[in-house]
Amino acid sequence: MKLICSKSDLLKGVNIVSKAVPVRTTMSILECILIDASANKIKLTANDMELGIETIITGEILEPGIIALDAKIFLEIVRKLPDNEVTIETDQTFKTLISCEKAKFNIIGKSGEDFSYLPYVERKNSVSMSQFTLKEVIRQTIFSITDNDNNKLMSGELFEINENKLKVVSLDGHRISIRNIELKDSYEYKKVIVPGKTLNEISKILPGSAEEDVFLFLTENHIIFEFDQTTVVSRLIEGEYFKIEQMLSSDYETKININKKELLNCIDRATLLIKEGDKKPIIMNITDTSMELKINSFIGSMNEDIDIEKEGKDILIGFNPKFFIDALRVIDEEEVTIYMVNPKAPCFIKDENETYIYLILPVNFNASVN
Repeated sequence: MKLICSKSDLLKGVNIVSKAVPVRTTMSILECILIDASANKIKLTANDMELGIETIITGEILEPGIIALDAKIFLEIVRKLPDNEVTIETDQTFKTLISCEKAKFNIIGKSGEDFSYLPYVERKNSVSMSQFTLKEVIRQTIFSITDNDNNKLMSGELFEINENKLKVVSLDGHRISIRNIELKDSYEYKKVIVPGKTLNEISKILPGSAEEDVFLFLTENHIIFEFDQTTVVSRLIEGEYFKIEQMLSSDYETKININKKELLNCIDRATLLIKEGDKKPIIMNITDTSMELKINSFIGSMNEDIDIEKEGKDILIGFNPKFFIDALRVIDEEEVTIYMVNPKAPCFIKDENETYIYLILPVNFNASVN
């Protein structure tokens, strides 16, 4: 095999597919990136058996062929090459010469025939949305999945398509994040659970253009994302997702409108007094025109007042400050509306059309106030 391509194209391609190289594996071939120049295009592929990514880069194929190269060393070599044309040349014994200007690297590759190709998944009835929309939806929900493998369902996100509506849900047992998106077209009903790892990697490699689309293909066991010259194939999480509808009550006793930035900055300041691993809640004392925020920890205490517009009852309630910060950071509106029932019931941050809903469970703070 012999091919020539620009360093920038090669580096971009290697960066994209390396997201699917496993950190630890007993199969050394999976630690490689496959370069396939056997069919009139240069295709790079990585696959950890749960998530697979392939991308096509531009370049000139002088001799067709296929080789698997150690992903870590290949990425580091390409990253440090001069910004010029790169030549990759292999022989029958898989010796690989990577050269650019006066830099020449000789490394040993592996047979491309041993590589685990991406599974064949039938592509029918794609669902399309802008790259920007998908990237935003992931950003606005991914923080409330769990990173604990004990509950697989909580480590993924529900993607539910109903006609021209997409609902994305994540939860970790203490909070729920929901985004409701209107799609450009209508589709048949589908419901799948996409691993959080897949969505994290997608959000890193998705350019996020508002003009360009990403196409999703959903099957029983896999989801495919196609955009630009890149294809991502991921296994789905099996099982029935949690029934959250009964938790999404529209009843409330207290409703407040508050400046998002003021509230976020105030809670952020309060966390200065919390050591990592400390479970000190932030206390919200809501009265007619004011929300007083208080925190008491082993380091010290803080309180601050914020002006609000309130409907309904006064309330004294406590929350994990991180959960509020995570939700407020991804809301773009200047003002947010918060709905509360009582100190032991979930509170909701949501907009009027419910394009976003963040449910946060309160914490018992009786023992923590002093």
